[in-house]
Amino acid sequence: MFEIMRILVTGVKGQLGHDVMDELAAKGIEGIGVDVEEMDITDAEACGRVIKEAKPDAVIHCAAYTAVDAAEDNVELCRRVNAEGTRNIAKVCKALDIKMMYISTDYVFNGQGERPWEPDDHREPLNVYGLTKYEGEIAVEQNTAKFFIVRIAWVFGINGKNFIKTMLRLGKERGAVSVVDDQIGSPTYTYDLAKLLVEMIQTDRYGRYHATNEGLCSWYEFACEIFRQAGMDVKVTPVDSSSFPAKAKRPFNSRMSKEKLTENGFSRLPSWQDALGRYLKELKNAQ
Repeated sequence: MFEIMRILVTGVKGQLGHDVMDELAAKGIEGIGVDVEEMDITDAEACGRVIKEAKPDAVIHCAAYTAVDAAEDNVELCRRVNAEGTRNIAKVCKALDIKMMYISTDYVFNGQGERPWEPDDHREPLNVYGLTKYEGEIAVEQNTAKFFIVRIAWVFGINGKNFIKTMLRLGKERGAVSVVDDQIGSPTYTYDLAKLLVEMIQTDRYGRYHATNEGLCSWYEFACEIFRQAGMDVKVTPVDSSSFPAKAKRPFNSRMSKEKLTENGFSRLPSWQDALGRYLKELKNAQ
């Protein structure tokens, strides 16, 4: 049986941090949640003080700068949060000899080809956000030994903004949407992911992992399934990425291999369609 632990969670105002705290509570594990008000991760002294006072057995680091397009204009801020902030936490975890889990992204890869990315594949980010998350990974690997790096993609949860909420809103307002069909990946439901992260942090099966819900789709297919399950009659038009010029380059290939989860005895997440159905119910109840 796992030892019961105290776990400090960063970024608790975000979609994932919020669900990780709920999952810890459900499992009877003490969660200490912090966001920028309680601990500014870019302040090394604050990280040391808050984490040492909390005396956790592990840190699940969900806080990040995630505004992908804005990052192109705010390189220094993005780097301070994603790279330097992560380094600050890693150094404290090393000093206290505790586990660290860092939530990363498929954006650390170049997004080309069709082969699913393996956890130990060569990293070659294609935008500022991806680069700073990659620098965060390096900071974890260089500064602490007991680490998990968990890469996720296409995230949705109850707390915060996401693609599903945007589609539902646009569908209601316009009755029609255009969505890119040349970027392929797997959505990740933070409720399902939180269960896996809490299971994982209680082990010593360290390393890099990929964790998204099972199954692949394009954003276009994702949108069609959202409206189908929500029972909304919305016209969805497939377009290619050039129809939505964005500041930051987006990966065409966000397929990620999750074999390593199976090899290490961890549960894979349910299918993304199943996750979507449960999420839509949860959204209804939250209204």
